[in-house]
Amino acid sequence: MTDTLVRRAVTAERTELAELLAGLDAASWDAPTLCEGWRVREVVAHITMPYRLSSAGFALGMLAAFGDFNRMADRTARVDAAALSAADLLKSLWDNVDHPWRPPGGGLTNALSHDVIHGLDITVALGLDRRVPGDRMRLVLDTIDRKTVKLFGADLGGIELRADDLDFSYGSGTVLSGHAQDLLLVLCGRKLPAGHLEGEPAQRFTKPL
Repeated sequence: MTDTLVRRAVTAERTELAELLAGLDAASWDAPTLCEGWRVREVVAHITMPYRLSSAGFALGMLAAFGDFNRMADRTARVDAAALSAADLLKSLWDNVDHPWRPPGGGLTNALSHDVIHGLDITVALGLDRRVPGDRMRLVLDTIDRKTVKLFGADLGGIELRADDLDFSYGSGTVLSGHAQDLLLVLCGRKLPAGHLEGEPAQRFTKPL
């Protein structure tokens, strides 16, 4: 797929997420997400961090976090979520739906993956019935490899993930099935609300009630 088509997918994904966020009430912005310890506002702060943070600011943040990107990202998300209102965070997303940002060392498809995964962190946790279009899901799933799974800390030994809505599978062993977007979250180390996964290993990847 050409960069032009991927860029359109990125813009569409951000636009649809902004439209969804615009309909949330105040309580929902403070609701927990699938990102451990982050509410909706912290996740949106993280999604929009690249649009606000300068190269110098990024370098200083990494220095303060002793070179640990996850620590820097967590600290920045919490600071920004406290400093900016929901309206400010939403405006940051709206103003940058076509921003050319790409993750360090990654391309446009990785930028799409970033937006899709964190969007799902919000919508799945809130119980919102939003399905990521299949063409975008295919692009994101094609970025997943063993290195990615290891990075997220997902333990998938002895399990085959098998989508029931797309032609996608990963691994081998006992079958864990569900929508492709839910399996994407499993690959990224998330635990999902009950009812999203099927198969004997489902409980292992389901959040306790």
